[in-house]
Amino acid sequence: MISVPLPPHLVEQAREYIDGTRAPAEPRNAATVALLRPGARGPEVYLLRRQTSMAFAAGMCVFPGGGVDARDFDTDVAWAGPSRAAWAAQLGVDEPTAGALVCAAVRETFEESGVLLAGPDAGSVVADTTGADWEADRVALERRELSLTELLDRRALVLRTDLLGPWGGWLTPVFEPRRYRTWFFVAELPEGQRTRDVSTESDRVLWLPARDVVDTVDAGVLFWLPPTYCSCLEISGYDDPAATLAAAAGRQVEMFMPEIVDRDEAVLSVPPRFEAMLAEHHGRA
Repeated sequence: MISVPLPPHLVEQAREYIDGTRAPAEPRNAATVALLRPGARGPEVYLLRRQTSMAFAAGMCVFPGGGVDARDFDTDVAWAGPSRAAWAAQLGVDEPTAGALVCAAVRETFEESGVLLAGPDAGSVVADTTGADWEADRVALERRELSLTELLDRRALVLRTDLLGPWGGWLTPVFEPRRYRTWFFVAELPEGQRTRDVSTESDRVLWLPARDVVDTVDAGVLFWLPPTYCSCLEISGYDDPAATLAAAAGRQVEMFMPEIVDRDEAVLSVPPRFEAMLAEHHGRA
């Protein structure tokens, strides 16, 4: 079994939960998107390094994403692509939750990268979101002064849910004071759009070949939560974003929660299926 050591500041905290001196927090639903672009070494992923002052995952490299909120349940949002029922079957949730997760994924991606998975119709996508007017809308969305439904209606756009692919599900371990039940998606950077360093929660953004993620862990250069690490490891097995999205088609998400496998070192488990992926990675490195 692959295991991922916890950062030192979490080790003592994990032991307190193991001893029963702390009670687990109730998890909140969340969505995150691995934004992809083609690269010479396979798919590249867009990453944010969370500020060390953040209460959750401080200093960790993550994909754009965040918690689901009430505005994401709006059924009036202009929608194109697979139905909520189809998404519910793949995500393993009811239809309202499925719709909210998809909306949260698109909203958070726009809020944290400036990339909007929407277009004038079901066959096109916005080509540029870098203007001052777009930035004003992004800030208003981030501040909850504007909903995704209002943003799309104002610009006569539809949500391109077909640009997303379901990838995985991870539940934050019981020892974290803030817990999330997170659905992971994949999406390719739309042609003409550019990512921007706009997130107030990060101190650095970067594009990195998915296959290089394991190397940064081995070298201690960057720090990753197991879900991000494992998602990148799996994505690294595909030649390009198109192949990754093809692999996501029809995928049914199963939620996994890492557990402590070594009490003394506070080592976290990840699904055993990643063992073969890691071996393959080291074989081609």
